[in-house]
Amino acid sequence: MADLFGEPPAAPGRAAGEAPLADRMRPRTLDEIVGQDHLLGPGRVLRAMIERGEIHSMILWGPPGSGKTTLASLMATIAGARFVAFSAVLSGVKEIRQVIADAERDRRRRTILFVDEIHRFNRAQQDAFLPHVESGVLVLVGATTENPSFEVNSALLSRCRVYVLRGLDEPDVVTILGRALADRERGLGALRADVADEALALIARIANGDARSALNVLEVAVRMAPEEGGARRLTEAAIREAAQKKTLLYDKSGEEHYNIISALHKSLRDSDPDASLYWLARMLEAGEDPLYVARRLVRFASEDVGNADPAALALTLAARDAYHFLGTPEGELALAQAVIYLALAPKSNAVYVAWDEARDDVRQRPAEPVPLHLRNAPTGLMKNLGYGRGYQYAHDAPDARVEQEHLPQALRGRAYYRPTDRGQEAEIARRLAAWKRWRAERAGGA
Repeated sequence: MADLFGEPPAAPGRAAGEAPLADRMRPRTLDEIVGQDHLLGPGRVLRAMIERGEIHSMILWGPPGSGKTTLASLMATIAGARFVAFSAVLSGVKEIRQVIADAERDRRRRTILFVDEIHRFNRAQQDAFLPHVESGVLVLVGATTENPSFEVNSALLSRCRVYVLRGLDEPDVVTILGRALADRERGLGALRADVADEALALIARIANGDARSALNVLEVAVRMAPEEGGARRLTEAAIREAAQKKTLLYDKSGEEHYNIISALHKSLRDSDPDASLYWLARMLEAGEDPLYVARRLVRFASEDVGNADPAALALTLAARDAYHFLGTPEGELALAQAVIYLALAPKSNAVYVAWDEARDDVRQRPAEPVPLHLRNAPTGLMKNLGYGRGYQYAHDAPDARVEQEHLPQALRGRAYYRPTDRGQEAEIARRLAAWKRWRAERAGGA
């Protein structure tokens, strides 16, 4: 594992202190950036703006390894601006103030402040940027793998343009790997690696669109490969071994990431608190974004607990807010609390099933008009057309129950929600059954 404040261990055969291949192979021109032609192709708005040096504050939203850091650095180089980069994981308001003070002392040269993982900043930290972005003291370039609509303050987001970087496809990653193998100055060309096209395609599939991860796997695999006749020949076994080592050290977006979140979700569903805590710890210790975990717990609360324990949704939202407020490591305890609660909560997917069925009807059936008695009639014309005619106001009826249909004609009698007899949903099921009996009795007596 990497030292807390140091560099990760050198790959086998690489001198300590030498930059990883992914850093050495960063594109030096816009034309070298792969897979983002929708932003950087000839005539595209972002490319034209960069080439004119007209840099504005922006959010770069894209998956890991898609080129966010590289693009920000190139913008500063082309614009002749001072480039200051720090991570939202390790920096706080104090560091922000220092950057701002430095930028104000040297206004003759623009400062581009690149904030990696900006979604990890809390509201106070994000708000600290606002006046200085507005005044032009600095140009903010934030990078995020999360939807900025949810993770970046609306005030800050309104002052930035959002550019969406696409995940790299397999041919894109193979192109990047091929460059690294051929480059003798920055890449692995001097090692004379014998790598078949099928091997490069395998690395690209393992990396799942993450160029950084692919280059790291390639470097480890090449340096581990034995020399045969002056060349290093890569085998599938060597690539998979290198990918495994890389996943354990760095990877948060490959197959193992999805395996572990699946294990957490299923341990929660099967009401096993100990296994759930273990998989939570595995994710957080590997460097997973705790807010990603929090979102999965919120989803689980509705999908797998539902109305069997409505408090589960409130608790998971509170755990998310607690992590936002406390950060790591204190905030992780709130996530652990939520995991234990969810594991031991009564389970029901009745809401999930009901929502799927209702949505399927909307998508697959004709969109019938709203029944006239359910429509508002704010004008005389609407009243004359029958809008609202015959509507019964529930609060005027005994027990607030009325005899009227609410679904379109073709869906009369459709039942989506079928509550279980577990937890608080048992009481909901009792109420629903009583309402249905009342309707049936009134219909029978009509």
